[in-house]
Amino acid sequence: MSRIYLDHAATSPIHPDVVEVFTRLLPELYGNPSSIHDTGRKSRKVLDDARRTFAASIGAQETEIIITSGGTEADNMAIFGTAARFGKGHIITSAIEHHAVLNACKQLETEGYDVTYLPVDEDGLIRVSDVEQALRDDTFLVTIMLGNNEVGTVQPIAEIGNLLRDHAAVFHTDAVQAYGVLSLDVNELGVDFLSVSAHKLNGPKGIGFLYQRKGVNLSPLLFGGEQERKRRAGTENVPAAAAFAKAVDIAQKTMDAKTEEYLRYKEIFRNTFTDQEISFKENGANQLPHVLNLSIPGIDIEAFLVNLDLAGISASSGSACTAGSVEPSHVLVAMYGEEASEGRNSIRFSFGIGLTEETVTEAAVKTARIASRLIK
Repeated sequence: MSRIYLDHAATSPIHPDVVEVFTRLLPELYGNPSSIHDTGRKSRKVLDDARRTFAASIGAQETEIIITSGGTEADNMAIFGTAARFGKGHIITSAIEHHAVLNACKQLETEGYDVTYLPVDEDGLIRVSDVEQALRDDTFLVTIMLGNNEVGTVQPIAEIGNLLRDHAAVFHTDAVQAYGVLSLDVNELGVDFLSVSAHKLNGPKGIGFLYQRKGVNLSPLLFGGEQERKRRAGTENVPAAAAFAKAVDIAQKTMDAKTEEYLRYKEIFRNTFTDQEISFKENGANQLPHVLNLSIPGIDIEAFLVNLDLAGISASSGSACTAGSVEPSHVLVAMYGEEASEGRNSIRFSFGIGLTEETVTEAAVKTARIASRLIK
């Protein structure tokens, strides 16, 4: 039985062309890019070329890109690095952020910072008016994700950025789930920091970057050498950076075609469920094209995921299944409330490379049959 992978929002397979770049360069680029000899300069050129690709993909300057170990480090660098500059004050975030942001903010609360967690409506959307009302004179950081990893809701980042133009607060967005799927421009968005991870767009794990707007200061988290313009110590992983750049290049060139493809996949699921008379509701609005989160009344999510896995389908839920109990997703709780059934009967399908209309149709049919069998 061949598996059908529908969990690309969690992590994505490495593109074959990216694998080729990575494996080819691993034995070749062993020089330290900070070294001035020829071996080091070869690594430096490849690193600079990768940085140029990253910058161009978001309308930034090369000097504004800090290469990191991934999205979590990039988020933490933006949040803790900004907080360290102020020493005290107020932060605004949302209740549906990735835990790389939420837990960073919770840690800062233990250190005496004040954090406001904005609510969302039932579509998973933040109201710009709520951001405006939460702003205070001592607000030094606003961190709102661009696209939600569980329900796919795309937030009004440009509108929030416009609101903050007349405020001293620094604006960070976690774009890990949206990068490579949506066309992004940091100047149009009005953000000061933007976090990205390679493994969400068919690149290798363990590498990402943080965009830092020129003129916006940041305290480093790591201390050592003077890499990344003294902002992030540690010898750069040049082969991984080159592989990441290849993944970015592919994503930029195929974005429109992939969007159309993923929207067709969503329609296949909707039509299949409708034809099989499976009651369902989509969670989230204004969604990323590759994320489909469905609430199916009457199912138990833990049993559903186990049965899907046995049928060869890899999908996920925002719920944490442990020892027969289900803890609802914090995103769905924020959208519907702690007692809502959506928190316990929702499943996420997310699409990417390696899928076809045939395999998605097969998965949708199998999923509908399992749902029909499990609905109480």
